[in-house]
Amino acid sequence: MFEDLHLSSIVVSTIRNAPVLIFAAMAGLFAERSGVVDIALEGKILASAFVSAAVAFTTQNAWYGVAAGVAVSAALALLQGYVSITQKGNQLVGGIAINIAMSGLTFVLAQFFYQQGGRTPDLGQARLFDIVLPGTQALEGIPFIGWFYGHVIGGHSALVYLAFALIPLVHWVIYHSRFGLRLRACGENPHAADAAGVSVATTRYMAMLVAGILCSFSGAYLAIVQSGFFLRDMSAGAGYLALTALVFGNWRPMYTALGCMMFGFFSAVQIQIEGVDLPGIGRIPGSLIQMVPYLVTVIVLAGLMAKSVAPKAIGKPFVKSR
Repeated sequence: MFEDLHLSSIVVSTIRNAPVLIFAAMAGLFAERSGVVDIALEGKILASAFVSAAVAFTTQNAWYGVAAGVAVSAALALLQGYVSITQKGNQLVGGIAINIAMSGLTFVLAQFFYQQGGRTPDLGQARLFDIVLPGTQALEGIPFIGWFYGHVIGGHSALVYLAFALIPLVHWVIYHSRFGLRLRACGENPHAADAAGVSVATTRYMAMLVAGILCSFSGAYLAIVQSGFFLRDMSAGAGYLALTALVFGNWRPMYTALGCMMFGFFSAVQIQIEGVDLPGIGRIPGSLIQMVPYLVTVIVLAGLMAKSVAPKAIGKPFVKSR
């Protein structure tokens, strides 16, 4: 129906858009399952994106950039944990403070070091490039199979494969490991967990550390894979979309990943219909098209918020009974 709208491009774009949200959503899942509201996902994505791009450019090694992004995101997560767990501060205020601080600080540092309007130079060969699977060239002439093997299964960076591998791994950790049992106990009834000998503070700190590490991959993916540079506020609300995916998925890994895929799909459609004349409608202004993922967010929240059941102790500081 639409000459310029290709289903194959939408499928591939969905797969490539989803990892940013999957990493952030899985990070938020660990934090919030332990009882800590992780509103600071946006700030950690920005911080890791900037540091990953800066270190990758300086060293001309993408993996050094990823490692540096992990370090800074984990440090921010532990800072967030200190405010929320040890000091029992307001978790929403602390998270928003990190978001605002990282939005400004990353821009200032990028401008100070590179003088390019708040962005880093192009990474060039320091990016993470797509992996070509063995046999791709031999199969590329076969209809559908060649495209499916070369562009849906193959043709992605290592972080894309890591993102999708995380989904069953996180599911197993949450529901089939001792740490996952303690994590869920601390998020549902921390006093009962404490009475059973579980250290609520330690478990929540461990959850925040895992969340910081996972969230760093989201920022690294944005800077080192998708864009090839850091740009001010390049996360564009990905942290908040990831939180929406958590609500959509009812704080369950598999359903949360489906929510991330849904947002990735709408982002792909947005890119495809931009500049295309739609029958009976004409060409939709780009500014309206850019609203699509956020309109979907509002609709999802309005329709599912009442049905979603968050961990009972989320957002509540734990005060040990005497």
